[in-house]
Amino acid sequence: MDEPCAPTLAAARARIAAVHPAAYARTRNALDGAVSGLSPYITHGFVTLAEVLAGVAARQALQVQHKFVFELGWRAYYRHVWQHRGAAILQSLHPGPLPDDAYARALPADIRQGCTGVPVVDEAVRTLYATGLLHNHARLWLASYVVHVRKVHWRCGADWLYGHLLDGDLASNHLSWQWVAGTGSRKPYLFNADNVARYAPAAWHSPGTVIDAPYEALDRLARQPAPGGLPPRPASTLVEPGLRSEPPEALGAEAPNAAAVAGREVWLVHPWSLGDLPATLPAGTVVIGLFGADFHRAWPWSERRWHFVGRRLAELTHARWHGDAAAIGAALKGARRVRSLDEPHLAPWLPRWAACEAAPALFAPVDRCCAAFAPWWARATRGLHSAADLLAVHAAPGGRPIPAPASPSAPVP
Repeated sequence: MDEPCAPTLAAARARIAAVHPAAYARTRNALDGAVSGLSPYITHGFVTLAEVLAGVAARQALQVQHKFVFELGWRAYYRHVWQHRGAAILQSLHPGPLPDDAYARALPADIRQGCTGVPVVDEAVRTLYATGLLHNHARLWLASYVVHVRKVHWRCGADWLYGHLLDGDLASNHLSWQWVAGTGSRKPYLFNADNVARYAPAAWHSPGTVIDAPYEALDRLARQPAPGGLPPRPASTLVEPGLRSEPPEALGAEAPNAAAVAGREVWLVHPWSLGDLPATLPAGTVVIGLFGADFHRAWPWSERRWHFVGRRLAELTHARWHGDAAAIGAALKGARRVRSLDEPHLAPWLPRWAACEAAPALFAPVDRCCAAFAPWWARATRGLHSAADLLAVHAAPGGRPIPAPASPSAPVP
C-alpha cells in the first residue's frame, strides 16, 4: 500500500517547515500548486491550527488577512457551524436549486468506478482511491459534477467521499458539499472545462464533455430535474477500495479491559488527538487508545486511514481498545479518574466516559452561529492585524504550549 504521508509528528512538523505562504497564496488553486499537505495531520490532531500558524509565522511575518491564515479559518469556521448546529449539518441547511427529493440517493456505478467519460471526474476518483487524498479544487469539481450534473443528493456523495479520505472531517467534508450543493451557500458551485484546463494537468482536461459549456448553461442544468437515464458506460477495471468498520488485526486493538485501569489515572487518546501527550499527566497514568465501535459502524474508514491512525496510536498508548459505548464505559467505571480531549466526532459518547478538556483553538469563539464565513471571520479576527496578534490572544488555551517550529532542514516525509 502506498503511503501518501507518514503518520509521525516529525512528518507533520516537516510539512509545517516546508510551507511557503507566498507560493501557497499564488498557486493553491492549481492541482500542482504549493499546498501544505497538512490536512491529515490537522484532522487527526497531530498538530493544531495554532501550532501550524506558529511554525509558519516564525519564519515569515503574516497579516491576519493572508490567504494561508484565511484558509485555516475555513476549517475553524466549519467546526463553529458544527458546534452550533450539531447533527443538523448532516441534513440540508436550507433549500438548494432543487428540492431534496429531486436528487438520487445512490451514487451511480460509473462514478464509483471512475468511468464516467469525463476525465476530470475519473482522474479525481482514481486519485482518491490511490492516495486517500484529493486537492481541494478537485473535491469541489467532483462534488459539483455529482450533485449538479448527475443529480445525486449531496449527502450521498459526501458520505462516500468521507469514507475514502485520509483527512475526512465530518464538518469540513459535509459542509463543503453543502456549499457546493447550494444548501449551505447562496448559490450552487459550478465549474466548466475551461476552469479545469486552467488549474489541472492535461490528463484532467475535459473538452467536448458535458462540462464543456458556458456557466449560464451549467446554471440552467443545475436547476433542472434529472433527465431520463444515461446510456450505460463500459465497465471499468478500477475497483473501489473496501471500507472497514473495525480496525485491522495488525493494529493490535483489544476488547476494553477493566482490570488494566482499575484504581488508576487514565488518559484516553482518540483518533482526533494524536499530538504529544499532555506534559502534566501524573506519573503512572494509563494511556488508552480508543476505537469507538459505535462511531465506526456509522462511519467506516479505508484500510489506509486505519493504519495511519493506528500506527500513531500505538506510539502514544499502553493499549488500544475497540468496543461499543457500553463496553468502554463499563471498563472505565473502576478507574480513579478518566480524562481526554473533547472531540465533536465522539460527542455522543466521550463525555460519558471522561472529563473532557477543551481542544486547543486558534480563533476566538463566536457565540452566535454564523450562517456564512464572512461574518464569522469578521468576529473571530476583530481588532487583530497580524498572525502574531492572533497567536498571542488565542493560541494554546488551557496552557498547552505551542512547540518550537521545526527546522527548515527537517526531513520531508
